[in-house]
Amino acid sequence: MTEGYKGRIGLLIRDARKHRGLTQAQLADLLGTSQSAINRIEKGAQNLSLEMIARIGAALDSEIVALGAGPTHLRITGPTTLSGSIEVKTSKNAGVALLCASLLNQGRTTLRKVARIEEVNRLLEVLGSLGVQTRWLGDEGDLEIIPPKQLRLDAIDEAAARRTRSVIMFLGPLLHRADTFDLPYAGGCNLGTRTVEPHMSALRPFGLEVKATDGSYHAMVDRSVVPQRAIVLTERGDTVTENALMAAALHPGTTVIRNASSNYMVQDLCFYLQRLGVTVEGVGTTTLTVTGRESIDVDVDYAPAEDPIEAMSLLAAAIVTRSEITITRVPIEFLEIELALLEEMGFRYDRSEEYVAANGHTRLVDITTKPSDLHAPLDKIHPMPFPGLNIDNLPFFAVIAAVATGQTLLHDWVYENRAIYLTELTKLGAQVKLLDPHRVMIEGPTHFSGTEIVCPPALRPAVVILLAMLASKGTSVLRSTYVIARGYEDLAERLNELGAQIEPFRDI
Repeated sequence: MTEGYKGRIGLLIRDARKHRGLTQAQLADLLGTSQSAINRIEKGAQNLSLEMIARIGAALDSEIVALGAGPTHLRITGPTTLSGSIEVKTSKNAGVALLCASLLNQGRTTLRKVARIEEVNRLLEVLGSLGVQTRWLGDEGDLEIIPPKQLRLDAIDEAAARRTRSVIMFLGPLLHRADTFDLPYAGGCNLGTRTVEPHMSALRPFGLEVKATDGSYHAMVDRSVVPQRAIVLTERGDTVTENALMAAALHPGTTVIRNASSNYMVQDLCFYLQRLGVTVEGVGTTTLTVTGRESIDVDVDYAPAEDPIEAMSLLAAAIVTRSEITITRVPIEFLEIELALLEEMGFRYDRSEEYVAANGHTRLVDITTKPSDLHAPLDKIHPMPFPGLNIDNLPFFAVIAAVATGQTLLHDWVYENRAIYLTELTKLGAQVKLLDPHRVMIEGPTHFSGTEIVCPPALRPAVVILLAMLASKGTSVLRSTYVIARGYEDLAERLNELGAQIEPFRDI
């Protein structure tokens, strides 16, 4: 039994390390140990103290073992039939971007119904260390943000900064606040890689140069450099576009950003900037024209729109459990492709007339799902930049395809290894064949059976496994579910309100 648990913990550590983009040698450096020791740990051949497990968990931002607060594992009893109504919460990715953008404003920012998730908590810790005052107002998730006259950039909470993937979005707003500053970054985000270099090319026209040394971005700003022509993004990424927007917001001239993302979180950021007095034209297109301000000092109140990825999660939960539920406040304009594809597969549902989100722009509907007999689509399912199928919604089609009749090919061309995590569905009885790191073939229909699985370190595949467990016969255990808390607020509790039987528990 002991040997089995050492192996299980080793696999969990290995997956979390790879998800963070770290080599064994880099993790060893963080822990002050040797690469050979990390190799033994991951193979389950090394005895581990609780202290070492806790240190590894902190380095990898993964809850390997929890002591005290919060559930570590989930026990799911199925199969489940859901019923009732559930409201979609506001966008995680918009909330994160708006927290970073609040640094542009010297006045008070009040954000309404912010998702109280771990990623937000880490950013609040970072903001607090810079001298920003934040406080929750009431029980609805309203958040007040008041910056200091001078940010304490030399006092940044390095531990919290390394535990969020969003710290790179501080570059855009901070380049106007200091000539030089350092930002800690999570291991693996080396300059020149696909995930970071697009940010640099977007911000160099504003005079920003960044060098990576000893786990920090060392930023230097040349105030004589301003954009001379349109900024063409080399990658139509959401966070890259947001960084360029925030840099342009405090540039008093006019900046044109081409090949911009028009995704939901980018639109929310644009609407927020407009409330700050920044002129943003072309919202919802791939060309944004921004006329910034020399300084911004206004009290602003803004409500981010609802989260289309959470809405898709709830749709998938209803589909795989063959349940009739009503999902309210669904941001339909960011789910139209997904719903059109589901209709082709045989999904039946009713939807209300459209109404407008609290941000005054995003179109919402209420959707009532119907138990449906699904069949595989004629073509492969693959993501595209908005208005195409959202990359974060692609994993949910794995569990949906598993209950559909026929073969479905999923092609995740964006991420190198995320498709691999979807093969965990085979442990529950699905037929998922990995063709290469980007493609899986799924054959249904599946009769899911409960089992025990260690939560993969990727957010959406982790939720996909949870949803499959809802439809599984018997008892399932999903271990180490901290990654789900990073992106979802009280997901298990909210599913229980619809009739699920999900019990949180801890080993220790």
